[in-house]
Amino acid sequence: MMQCFHFMLEPAKNLTAKIKESHYRAKKEKREPLDEDQLFIVDLARNLNRVCQKSGVLEHIWNQDDDWPTPLCRAFIVQWASMLESKKRPMQTDGWPEKDDCKQPDVITEQDLLQAKTLLLNWMKDVRAQPEQSVWPGEPMVKVLGDLQSSWRWGRVPNLLAAMELVMWTLMFQQPDKDTIPQQWLLWKQKTQNIGAISYVPQPVWDWITDAAVEVTLDLDTANPDLLITDEKRMRCGFERKDIPNYHQRFDGWWCAVAVESFKSGRHYWEVEVGERDWRLGVAKESALRKGFKSLNTDTGYLTLRLERGTELKALTVPFTALPPGLIPSKVGIYLDYENGQLSFYDVERHFHIYTYNETFNENLFPLFGTVEIIKDLVITSPESKSECLCPSSCLWV
Repeated sequence: MMQCFHFMLEPAKNLTAKIKESHYRAKKEKREPLDEDQLFIVDLARNLNRVCQKSGVLEHIWNQDDDWPTPLCRAFIVQWASMLESKKRPMQTDGWPEKDDCKQPDVITEQDLLQAKTLLLNWMKDVRAQPEQSVWPGEPMVKVLGDLQSSWRWGRVPNLLAAMELVMWTLMFQQPDKDTIPQQWLLWKQKTQNIGAISYVPQPVWDWITDAAVEVTLDLDTANPDLLITDEKRMRCGFERKDIPNYHQRFDGWWCAVAVESFKSGRHYWEVEVGERDWRLGVAKESALRKGFKSLNTDTGYLTLRLERGTELKALTVPFTALPPGLIPSKVGIYLDYENGQLSFYDVERHFHIYTYNETFNENLFPLFGTVEIIKDLVITSPESKSECLCPSSCLWV
């Protein structure tokens, strides 16, 4: 029993000393001292960096160059304690958690935080027992960490939270195929936080997404008669309704069209330049009705994003999910992972995640496009080709 108390007391003594040191440094540098939760993150970053090779990016956290706000620290602590709790042997087992049950920052109690810290302290004891620089994260992970470090230095990401998460994954869920860790991290983030899960998708992960690019063209036989379509890639709303056959697959209410192509397996990615006022993008299930003005939402077989009146971005769930105005893009990347049951939307220019639908797919899915804009075309585009970087380590120009 005394050994158990000793295990709890020693980290507490160390933390007290670090708080005093933080106050001294803050006084010297004329900035606010770190609180207990922030210092806990600092200590965690130091221990992870000691064990995991090529994780020098975390040095910015434990050197206090990258200070996280207290609510973010508390949420991170509780989330990762919950992850540990879901694993019976956290340092030895493989696999990825299916669900994140952690509480939102505004409902985390002091008791929640104490229990979470206890779990993480116990895990860190196992981490410290491993030899220094004993864990190789894999080459893909090294590239991702390098890109995150460069992006943080250039101000493209607000903090190094993603780097901490990826190193935690590497140590907590050790698995033979480390090459897939960044992709599995992406899937997990989008499954557990469907709105704005990632403020910046690292370039190597973005390249993996866009490697699934497919050719998508508009199906003229499905287009609303009010739409003007050119080159099978561009559409806008016209002033006159065309006199064309009213096929059963044609939209005659909403100003939409689907693609010629449909998908029932695999990974697929396409990009669309959108207007500033009103558009609709996503997929339509093969069984979805297209006639009339019945709502195009998840109940009727549509998984879409909709911008209305230039300021209201929504995921058309039931009821609809309002999205922050800061997520409104000018170019949208749509990524379908059929087997993993995810349809995700990204801001192409800023490389951040907007929204993900998570469900089980069991029928053909058709890319869907809609607009009522009469001046600016909605345009299906091809992803920019990747250029080889000549920088010897992480890129200096991203």
